[in-house]
Parts: sequence; structure tokens; C-alpha cells
Amino acid sequence: MITAEGIHKNFGKKKVLEGVSATFNAGECSLIIGKSGAGKTVFLKCLVGLETPDEGEVLFDGRDITRMDDEQETKIRQEMGMLFQGSALFDSMSLFDNVLFPIMMFSKLKRRERHARVKECLSRVQLWDARYKYPDEISGGMKKRGAIARAIAMNPKYLFCDEPTSGLDPATSKVIDGLLREITRENNITTIVNTHDMNSVKNIGDKVIFLNEGKIDWEGKGTEIEKSDNQLLKNFVFISQL
Repeated sequence: MITAEGIHKNFGKKKVLEGVSATFNAGECSLIIGKSGAGKTVFLKCLVGLETPDEGEVLFDGRDITRMDDEQETKIRQEMGMLFQGSALFDSMSLFDNVLFPIMMFSKLKRRERHARVKECLSRVQLWDARYKYPDEISGGMKKRGAIARAIAMNPKYLFCDEPTSGLDPATSKVIDGLLREITRENNITTIVNTHDMNSVKNIGDKVIFLNEGKIDWEGKGTEIEKSDNQLLKNFVFISQL
């Protein structure tokens, strides 16, 4: 579980986040939505620890990342997985070596155990047969699946995703959504997704937070959005679907 309590963040005189509080549960996909400039990217960065809030706390199962020293922060980062918008695979490495990289960096597993873990992760996203291919040899959807495999390589308790379906066709996006949902539930991961994809919101939004001008304007399940009487939310969803 991740809990944000009273998060404020300013850049100069500009108020970006104003007292944002939210709870993200293990085993659920929580999605953050909102128009550009609403504060969702800054909020995600505060949750990950890439930005320090001016006020408030970010608790990882009771541990406040905003007050950790470098050693404590390094330890908790080893419990996180990251899925970036552009996949961020290393172009000079095969899929196998991309997934192996964090295992080599952060674990003390023996060679056989490391390779077994890589096989497990690539097989989970149906890419074992493509393990020796490089990022420029595969499709955008395969890159995303490879990035998911790398993100779960260290068995994370927390998974952060920035626009995971960006640039993908609807069918491939649905596959990525399905993988994220299944992996989250199978491993009881706390998954937080920053997205503009309304299909993702409806398909995997166990919890959806709608940010508007630095505040939470609506919160609920993805399937509840159409029944909401929040006009700002409805306007955002309508524009996003055009």
C-alpha cells in the first residue's frame, strides 16, 4: 500500500499540487488522469521520490519516503518497478540482457538463478522466443512487453507506469492493459498508472483519480465514470476520446 497525505508542491509561485491525499492498495491498478498541467506527472514523481513535496508524506507500507536518508531510499527503490512511456530499453542490449540488467545490479543471485528469473519474466510476457532480439528489431508492443518484463524482474512490491499504452494501437493497448492487470493481481503489487487512455481507465481502473488544477476532483472506479455527475470529469473524458 502507498499512502499520500496532504501533498503540496510549488515551483516558484506556481502551485502544482494543493493538499493531494490518496491511498493506493496492493493488488489493484490505480490510474491517475487529468488534462495537461493538472499536476498528475508531478504527483507521480512525488510518489516515486523523484520530487520532494513541500508539504505532506508519501508512505510505502508506513515508511515515509520523503524523510528517508540515501541508504533507506536506495533500499525502497529496489522494491519498485518502473515502466516508462518510451519503454526505455537499452538499444545496445538484447531483450534478455535488458531484463537481466536490474537483476545483475541489485541482486546477489547466482548465474543460473539470474537466468532462470529472466526466462520467467520474458515467458510471462510471451517474449522468450524473442530473447535475443534488440529493441530496433521488434514492434512497439513487444518493446512495451519487454519493458514490463524488466520492470518486474526484481519482484517489485510497487509498480509505476507512465503512459504504458501511448503510441500503441487499440488491440495492442488491450494486451498491455491485460498484462498489467494480471501481473498486479498475481503478485499483489501496488500498481500506479499515469495515463490519458480512457480504454485503460475502463479496462483496468480498479481506482481512478482525476486531478484538476492540482487537486483531486473525482475518485472512483473506472466503470463508474460514465455514471458520475462531475461535469469537469465528463468533459475531460469526452475530449480524450475524440
